[in-house]
Amino acid sequence: MKYIQTNIKHLRTLKKFSQERFADELSWTRSIVGSYEEGRSEPPIDRLIELSNYFNIPIDILVKNDLRKTSETSFIEVGNKRVLFPITVNETNEDLIEIIPAKASAGYLQGYSDPEYIEQLQKIKLPFLPTGTHRAFPISGDSMLPVKDGSFIVARFMDDISNIKDGQTYIVLTKNDGLVYKRVYNKIKAQNKLELHSDNRFYEPYSVHLEDVLEVWEFTCCINTQEYDKDELKLSSIMNMFQELNVELKSIKDLRKEVY
Repeated sequence: MKYIQTNIKHLRTLKKFSQERFADELSWTRSIVGSYEEGRSEPPIDRLIELSNYFNIPIDILVKNDLRKTSETSFIEVGNKRVLFPITVNETNEDLIEIIPAKASAGYLQGYSDPEYIEQLQKIKLPFLPTGTHRAFPISGDSMLPVKDGSFIVARFMDDISNIKDGQTYIVLTKNDGLVYKRVYNKIKAQNKLELHSDNRFYEPYSVHLEDVLEVWEFTCCINTQEYDKDELKLSSIMNMFQELNVELKSIKDLRKEVY
């Protein structure tokens, strides 16, 4: 339990509690709090449970992770527990963007919630991004043309995936498929699913159950690592035109249903 003493002090400080106020919250004594924070003793299992219940943080996170780099926003709600969500900041406390390298993207499924894994990733700062926590994800294949193989999608973490907007693009991390970049349709209320579509019509849409979804990141911008040639740009314009036309035709069709 090498981190427990610093973690207790840090979490107390986040609450802006004195040792006495914190002791009152937990029905402890101030001397007990002081002895834990100074490393003179370690909390027994019953007090670890009390800490876990008070902060809604699993015991293993309290004892295995150095939480001094975290803030209140470093945790996300999963069920009735808060799980550590790794966020990297620079010396001026600005959020940095972790880059998931193409060669390591398969390992993201195992390391996405591990602060040590996130900490060793390369990082960049893009000052024009909106507020929120962002990461850059590698794109492989041709399922989302005109986004090219080797590009990176910079996306913002979604706290509540029920806010997914139909037809927008997202990075989705699932238990079975790992990272995918798709156009998503929200079927949560009706079917407890997300429907994932590729812009390349060669690939069939498919659904994923909500219980298999680990993370969703909303598209912010695309970083291309290769230059487009003029024919590809023409193809992109044609594809966009047909996609917009399809939306217009669907709207007309829905309107006719309402009329008749």
